[in-house]
Amino acid sequence: MAPVITAVSRSEKYTFTKPNTDSITLLEGLGVEGDVHQGVTVKHRSRVRRDPSQPNLRQVHLIHSELFDEFRQAGYTVGPGEIGENVTTRGIDLLGLPTGTRLHLGAEAVVEVTGLRNPCVQIDAFQQGLLKHAVTRDENGDLVRKTGVMSVVLTGGVVRPGDEIRVELPAEPHRPLGPV
Repeated sequence: MAPVITAVSRSEKYTFTKPNTDSITLLEGLGVEGDVHQGVTVKHRSRVRRDPSQPNLRQVHLIHSELFDEFRQAGYTVGPGEIGENVTTRGIDLLGLPTGTRLHLGAEAVVEVTGLRNPCVQIDAFQQGLLKHAVTRDENGDLVRKTGVMSVVLTGGVVRPGDEIRVELPAEPHRPLGPV
């Protein structure tokens, strides 16, 4: 099965959950049209407090729906858009992609993966205890962040549920994803 988009979401307000919609429009260098996190410089409130002039490496948040399956097995119910993502996917190992991977979303849009979403305590405010399933440790004791990847928009376009995703890996050597 080819990787596919299962849902798209956006919110004009600072809300943890983003409502699902029939389509979103990605704007080159800005992010999701009409989303509070759209812009050239950082828009996430914690990042703005630190330095509002930083480039926005978190324009589009993608998360794999397989994580929702994992949450369900742990007793939690989480659906598309509920933990703040813009694009929900199926059939692609987002967390295993290297930094700089280009994802072709649908017919036109292209995003470049900049890093991992660094989950915060808002996840526990959404559903108590969920954070410990969103951030775990591997066999070496290193943190494993599971809540998707962040990206910037290289080429704009309309993105819809059902659109296929094509992966374009960067030149080697590949750099692993880190939090952004």
